[in-house]
Amino acid sequence: MKSVFMRKVRKLNIATHRDLGYFFSTLIIIYCLSGFALNHLNDWNPDFIIEKETLTISGNYSSDNLTSELIKEFGKQVKETDYKVYDVPSPGKVKIYYDNASLLIDFTTHQGEYEKIMRRPVFYQSNLLHRNSIRGWKWVSDIFAGMLIIISITGLFVLKGKNGISGRGKWWIGAGALLPILVLLINEALQ
Repeated sequence: MKSVFMRKVRKLNIATHRDLGYFFSTLIIIYCLSGFALNHLNDWNPDFIIEKETLTISGNYSSDNLTSELIKEFGKQVKETDYKVYDVPSPGKVKIYYDNASLLIDFTTHQGEYEKIMRRPVFYQSNLLHRNSIRGWKWVSDIFAGMLIIISITGLFVLKGKNGISGRGKWWIGAGALLPILVLLINEALQ
């Protein structure tokens, strides 16, 4: 009787692990990609690609006699057709704003700095979810975290015998637990 019960529990455990793993596989990948990106914030911008271009402006202009037509002509040099607004941040300069781009022109040096910002595909959307930037998503994220715990626990009992938790599994669990414990101990010692 006990063995029939244990077989049913084992079968339920394997099915739970398998089905939750399938269901949450996309979120696991999304959170892993975002985790890589957010771990390297100092190395690159995980949300945006920022393109910068320096250009030379020929001719003599001043910020005193800017016209809509002249602003459009500057835009043609960076392949921008419609500007949103422009302003004069300081004498001798003009800053022109486009959709997701800007052009700062210094009339005294005849130089322009064009900057275009684009969303980094896949990473922008992954980070949006990972940071819980979407209203109500934190509840999905909390459920997901709970399900990852269940997936991990049920995974411990999928295999049995020498390859299961009572065999080599216990050594792998110990080794996996050792890494964060060592890092925390070293961190504590260095403080």
